[in-house]
Amino acid sequence: MSLTSPVWLVLLLPLLALIAAYLAVQRRRTQYAVRFTNLDLLDKVAPRRPGRRRHLPAAAFCAALALLVVGFARPVTEVQVPRERATIVVAFDVSASMEATDIAPTRFEAAREAALAFVDRLPEQFNAGLVPFSGSATVAVAPTTDREALRAAIRRLTTGEGTAIGDAVVAARGAVRALDERAGTEPPPAHIVLLSDGSNTTGRSIEDAAREAAAEEIPVSTIAYGTEEGTITLDSGDTIQVPADGPALEGLAEATGGDFHEAATGEELQAVYEDIGSSVGYRTEEREIWPWFVAAGLIAALAAAATSLLWFSRLP
Repeated sequence: MSLTSPVWLVLLLPLLALIAAYLAVQRRRTQYAVRFTNLDLLDKVAPRRPGRRRHLPAAAFCAALALLVVGFARPVTEVQVPRERATIVVAFDVSASMEATDIAPTRFEAAREAALAFVDRLPEQFNAGLVPFSGSATVAVAPTTDREALRAAIRRLTTGEGTAIGDAVVAARGAVRALDERAGTEPPPAHIVLLSDGSNTTGRSIEDAAREAAAEEIPVSTIAYGTEEGTITLDSGDTIQVPADGPALEGLAEATGGDFHEAATGEELQAVYEDIGSSVGYRTEEREIWPWFVAAGLIAALAAAATSLLWFSRLP
């Protein structure tokens, strides 16, 4: 929190002086009472006091003044506001290596569940699309706010041969450009989230795709999914290792202004998705919150008046 007009805080000085005077008066009254040594007689002749409760109206009154002064200083705080036309395209690797079982039950099943959870947590006004890729890349769902269509498409995904990472970036970029009639002249704030567990084996090079995305200021955040121990068994019966190409995916993210992540479990993948989702479709704005302080000050003033009337039959 910051203050737009901090000069008003100088009014807290008289308030501090008032508090000091109140404490001095209370101390003097205590000293005077102690001089009256016949405590039995004092108990009979002196009216009953509310004890420490007598300080509550004064404390509430001072709190009200302090809150009003801070309100005059116009405090502001940073809030996250959803961006208009915010668009996220999930590029999902469905190559055969996603059938590896180093992540239970398989990389593919765990990644699909994490993607569904990610979609469920996106704000309703976000446009979200899906680009599955193996030997080629296609736009399965153009960016839309229809979450059910997106979830259904994720559930229908199946694996295939090859890994066309570069083509996936190009297809996702095309989906962003075709969002609406304004996209050609007023590109929407967009982000591509690409998950892969392998290396680029076909189609456009990662470098070329990164240059195109960077030219249109579309960041690509990449997720290297899987462990070094992941293997698949070919039709021939041979077993091969299928580690993700972390350096290539990291280079893609750096070249486009995105973030690089590694996930070795389904839970880690969900955490990565949540982190990306919270930073993609929002912008940070400063908003004045002085009405909150003024309202709190008025409530404190009412509390001071109510307690004073209840216990002393007078206003503070």
